[in-house]
Amino acid sequence: MFQRLPEVEQQKQARTIHITIDDMAVTCMDGDSVAAALFSSGTLACRDTAISQTPRGPFCLMGVCYDCLVIIDGKPNQQACMTRAQEGMHVQRQSGAREVQP
Repeated sequence: MFQRLPEVEQQKQARTIHITIDDMAVTCMDGDSVAAALFSSGTLACRDTAISQTPRGPFCLMGVCYDCLVIIDGKPNQQACMTRAQEGMHVQRQSGAREVQP
């Protein structure tokens, strides 16, 4: 299970924001990435692969592996690890083959 460092947990009182992950209301810290919000909500997989439907989750947390692709506010193929969570954001797990846009 994902846990914050104790000193970060103490700062949690400072400012929290509210987002929605797959229709579930989630509270996270202002400044969290979407991947951190997923982890802290207990969601480890954010997409399923196109061929085997195997669940995938944030792996590198630095924008290299593309395993953390999610749909954010209706826009697919967004990297959860590189996107800062914003108040009122709607995040959905991505499933199957992704559409490549020109």
